Amino acid sequence: MKDSAEDPSDRALLARAAQGEEDAFVVLYERHRDVLFRFACRMLGSIDAAEDVVHDCFLSLLRHPQAFDPARASLRTYLCAAARNQALKRTLQGGREAWSDLPDAGGPARALQVLIEDEDARRIRDAVLALPPLQREVVVLVEYEELSLAEVARIVDIEIGAVKSRLHRARVSLRAALMPEAEEGSR
Repeated sequence: MKDSAEDPSDRALLARAAQGEEDAFVVLYERHRDVLFRFACRMLGSIDAAEDVVHDCFLSLLRHPQAFDPARASLRTYLCAAARNQALKRTLQGGREAWSDLPDAGGPARALQVLIEDEDARRIRDAVLALPPLQREVVVLVEYEELSLAEVARIVDIEIGAVKSRLHRARVSLRAALMPEAEEGSR
């Protein structure tokens, strides 16, 4: 599958969007919003805050399109780095909003299964949110967004070895946080 973030038309679309062409902006937004939203949501633990981060990233891109340098990275990588900066800024400001209730996943026949899956997801989400922000971001980008170590290194502006180190420490912490629950469940 071709990565739309590396599609050369991103640069042309951005130029048109910066000139006020709404259709070009909509294509860029639809092409890149999901990865930014998922990343920000997992970093911040808040749907509302993630929506704000995505909004702020695209607004900044339109206001300062010259800040994007296609020679350095793809537009997706650039936007992920911008989302990272926004999320870290919000994290450092100390606020973490509660997760909004997600819509019902099915009828009464699935209620118990949904409840169990939701509890497992909540434990994992809480464990990820408890990680230090620099470890959390690499876990989210590697495990959830399935980016390569090289892409993550470009987004967070560190060497691949440092990404590997953060990822290892995060996985050790997650294992320690989640294993007691797994052991209790098997008793």
